[in-house]
Amino acid sequence: MKLLAFDASSPACSCALHLDGEITERYEIAPRQHAALILPMADELLTEAGLKPIELDGIAFGRGPGSFTGLRIASGVAQGIAFAADIPVAPISSLATLAQAAYIENGAKKVFAAIDARMSEVYWGMYIIDKQGIMRCEGEESVSAPHHISLPNVEDWYGVGSAWTIYADILATKCGLSQEDESYPQARAMIPLALAAFAEGQIVSAENALPVYLRNKVV
Repeated sequence: MKLLAFDASSPACSCALHLDGEITERYEIAPRQHAALILPMADELLTEAGLKPIELDGIAFGRGPGSFTGLRIASGVAQGIAFAADIPVAPISSLATLAQAAYIENGAKKVFAAIDARMSEVYWGMYIIDKQGIMRCEGEESVSAPHHISLPNVEDWYGVGSAWTIYADILATKCGLSQEDESYPQARAMIPLALAAFAEGQIVSAENALPVYLRNKVV
């Protein structure tokens, strides 16, 4: 499958191309520069592969939670490319992408992903790897104060995400985790999730490629 994926939900901006089982990626930590970076990244990857957007089978983008501005940028780019090329879109959770990367890079099979949500809150979710090597959410993704979070059966959980930088002590105490990894979502790790979404029909049309903020009120 020829699939282009990108994420702008955090200070990092990334784009990845899946082609014939191979993944190429552009990744840069560049706060507030996502609008200037994301399309050139995609263009570079497509040019190197000798592809045009219309030759893609689909698009995947980080739907959130995360930076409101970044999510809107990613959603807008996904809508634009998908509409112009008449291809479907797979909206992928930023938290699930973090969990998938933890599995790929560290072999973690039970992941607690937490992203700083500001306003003294975190976006978080619990993920367990399935038999196909895909991270699946246990329960629902949530936003809450870090001291209100607790994990059932904390043994063997792996903590990942930017919230571990700001709320490391609170999360380690509340969640009982001894292993934390502060990282950002990356498009490369989104590819397995996107391929699974396409295989399972969890895709949308261009106009329905919308951000998921988790907070009810977004300015």
